[in-house]
Amino acid sequence: MSALHNSELFHAAVSLLYPATCTICGKSVRAGEYLCNNCEAKIICIVPPFCETCSEPFEGSITNIFTCANCAHRTIYFDAAVAAYRGRGIVREIIHEFKYAHQIHLRHLVACWLRAALDDERLRVCHFNIIVPVPLHPARQRERGFNQASLLAELLSAQTAIRSKPVLERIRYTTTQTALDRSERMENLHNAFRLRKNADVRGLRVLLIDDVLTTGSTLNECARVLKRAGAISVHAATAARA
Repeated sequence: MSALHNSELFHAAVSLLYPATCTICGKSVRAGEYLCNNCEAKIICIVPPFCETCSEPFEGSITNIFTCANCAHRTIYFDAAVAAYRGRGIVREIIHEFKYAHQIHLRHLVACWLRAALDDERLRVCHFNIIVPVPLHPARQRERGFNQASLLAELLSAQTAIRSKPVLERIRYTTTQTALDRSERMENLHNAFRLRKNADVRGLRVLLIDDVLTTGSTLNECARVLKRAGAISVHAATAARA
């Protein structure tokens, strides 16, 4: 029996013994909910104006479609990267608990945020053939016990009936991206991914999935590999944008 399955059984048993409470403040919530109304209201939505390519919000009076400086000065391989929420405050805390504190059950809440990204008009009009999670290096996945992007992709696949398949693999163990700037992230990720043996994305419209978009360097490198392997288009969706 896997560790993930054991964790699921544990949380199911706990839910039978204790009433549901808000993950953040501990107030009582209805069964199946993770946040109370007050905490839910503190989540920051991404609203226009924002970069059409990477969804970076722009704080100003601009009203027309624009491309941010982050995207304007490099080659972008994904067609658009979309997130519905800012990765700050409560959103950041929930994702951190999910990824690093083994609160696997929180994947359902994070997947709801990810699903909201699909309502964006840049993704809503697309007809995707396949969902592809951003892979972790095998050593990193053994450390963590799971790949958060894969778990989210599986839930999204169940909701949309679009098949999820791990066609990418990470072949180079890279240092953590947290403290790196955009150029350092790009260098850190160069040739870190490749298409898995016998995987075929030729002629497919791909939806690339990850938990958080920061500079977009990870998504861009994955999109580069997918496009060079013959994918028609590569759009990305994440639960949050840093």
